[in-house]
Amino acid sequence: MADVPGVCELPLTRAVVQYRDVHEVDMPGGRIQDVGLAVVLEGRYASHAEVVDIGSAEVKLLDLSGELVILDWVYEPTLDHLNALVRTAARDGERAELHRFCFQVGMRVLERVGFGPLTRSTLLRLGFRDICRDLDLHDGTSVRFLLGESRVVRAHLDYDGNALVFRTPTDAVDPVLEEALADAFPDADLRRIVPASPAATGGCQVRFPLPLDLAELRAQMRTVREGLFGLLHRFEPGRWQAVREVVGTFGDRATLARIRDRRPASTTRPVERRAAESRVAPREAPTPEAPLHEGTVH
Repeated sequence: MADVPGVCELPLTRAVVQYRDVHEVDMPGGRIQDVGLAVVLEGRYASHAEVVDIGSAEVKLLDLSGELVILDWVYEPTLDHLNALVRTAARDGERAELHRFCFQVGMRVLERVGFGPLTRSTLLRLGFRDICRDLDLHDGTSVRFLLGESRVVRAHLDYDGNALVFRTPTDAVDPVLEEALADAFPDADLRRIVPASPAATGGCQVRFPLPLDLAELRAQMRTVREGLFGLLHRFEPGRWQAVREVVGTFGDRATLARIRDRRPASTTRPVERRAAESRVAPREAPTPEAPLHEGTVH
């Protein structure tokens, strides 16, 4: 905050932030290593903040003029331990412990904050990242399909709009892709992307209703996984067979299953007095020495 005195007195050090980095503009869906959730290591200045992403465990410099959402704060001992792991990784090149600790911090924060409009995009990104790693692991968070010779279609998830976006190489309408999407996602809202210019690429959107809780979000991720597997079986049966054998051996990645739902285990409701009395056997009238007060259970 020393760059602009008087603008803000709150340093971002120790904050857990949700960010939109520049790389997401160049690579739709972002990099597969990042999850868009980071811990601020140094945030005293109004122009930028030094953070470590909980997915890739890489240190980044964020421009504070862009979108930034503060989800939570970590304690001082946690930040000290994180800084020590970052220094060790930079000195020795060993990042396994840093990766593990960053991911644990992220899972605890998501559990503590719970499901909501601010965490929904991060949870969607975690779920779709697992699907991409099972179907098509590469640097980007997307799944590629080969529809024919030189016809590569890439699918990524719009985390804010909650829609699967299928990008085609050209702006021409692809009826084969649209028919396949209608079969793979029969209950979703299918929209055609109208290019802004002839040089832009076209494609389709598969829109889903916004999930209202973590259970609905997990169910949507299962629908997305099954639909993409169906597309892979339709267009690339050889690759589908290889992926199915690997997934059958090691199982599906399920990061969202590790997040405990913080919803209350039970609720209370008022008991109708007449209905309750009708189910209780008659009792003797109370003596004056032991009066029954309303609300007292005997």
